[in-house]
Amino acid sequence: MPILGLAPSTAPIKPAHFDIEKVIRPNILALHPYRCARDDYQEGILLDANENALGHSIPRSSNQIQQELSSTLDADLNRYPDPSHDGIKSRIASLRSLPGKDHVFLGVGSDEVIDLLMRICVAPVTEKILITPPTYGMYSVCAQVNDIGLVRCNLNLSGSEGEGGEHGRFSLLVDNIKAAVLADPSIKLIFLCSPGNPTGTLISLAAVKAILDYEPYKGIVVVDEAYIDFAGEGTSAVSLIKDYANLCVMQTLSKSFGLAAIRLGIALAQPPLIQVLANTKAPYNISTPSAQLALAALGEEAVQSMHLKCRALVESRKQLQKSLESLSALGVGDVIGGNDANFLVVPILNKETRVPDNARANVVYTELAENRGVVVRFRGKEAGCNGCLRITVGTAEENGTLLRQLESALQDY
Repeated sequence: MPILGLAPSTAPIKPAHFDIEKVIRPNILALHPYRCARDDYQEGILLDANENALGHSIPRSSNQIQQELSSTLDADLNRYPDPSHDGIKSRIASLRSLPGKDHVFLGVGSDEVIDLLMRICVAPVTEKILITPPTYGMYSVCAQVNDIGLVRCNLNLSGSEGEGGEHGRFSLLVDNIKAAVLADPSIKLIFLCSPGNPTGTLISLAAVKAILDYEPYKGIVVVDEAYIDFAGEGTSAVSLIKDYANLCVMQTLSKSFGLAAIRLGIALAQPPLIQVLANTKAPYNISTPSAQLALAALGEEAVQSMHLKCRALVESRKQLQKSLESLSALGVGDVIGGNDANFLVVPILNKETRVPDNARANVVYTELAENRGVVVRFRGKEAGCNGCLRITVGTAEENGTLLRQLESALQDY
């Protein structure tokens, strides 16, 4: 496998017989790390990472919640945090209508959950995971870090636009997945992103159940629901957990709850899998400050506020879509995907041919970020996303600035 260049050591280098590339595992030397627009651009209007533009929902006026927050400074910060955080787990279980805290695992972001699932379920070298591109990039990065195989079964890249559905664009091709796992019994995990990133499209519960019920597949189906609170009622796969031991649903406080900074991810599953995750995680993985903020965010008033903000962002998404459609003459194509999250994916078209154009999209992306103070995400290299920019729904002011600057950039390029 190709070896990526490492940064040089500072001189003088001792001892002469040491070569770091002989120590590092080959799969790590060949690793292409996860990259995001924020690696290059940290200033301006940030509409690149699907954060909640309206912020967190922790009430600043609630005495009870203020007490919970102030207790962070009053806590014994010289002591390690609670290793279990049962209070947080109980609130999550109640919010998601699960029997109790034994159905909930907490990780340092969903990325820790992804990594742990691979480490506990998939043997290095000999076993594999299955992903459905276009999808979240950390699945493949974690697979390479853990030296496990990767099988790709693309989503439906040619379906009709609009609301998605079982046969729409970016829907799940269930028969293809069944064929893949039948042909390769070494597949231990199937990762489904719903609503998808970057697709913004829900995977139907009927499609999820079809894979869960497929007898030849002996592994676990992982449904990543980072954006589920922006989708409609009754769309979460959590409702299936009571009936399926081979299902794990991932959620997070980073998106709808507006708490990306505290890095708190969630796994929801039957107790046996939750116990194995807990047995395998690093000790004290959730810090005391993060736990206090999470507990406050899961209070009744805060959850109500979160849902209100999600509804407001969904309305803003609809308005943003209409505004983007008005730029059609300048080369903004129709929004693709099901639009079930807090972002939109739009192709930038070639001026002459009117087909999605990666080169022009990349130029527009760079121009927006470097000269016009607006950072979005170029997604043109993902399957089915040729020429596409992914745009997080911002505040009304941010969306207005985006539209003005995008119109100007398209006129110039």
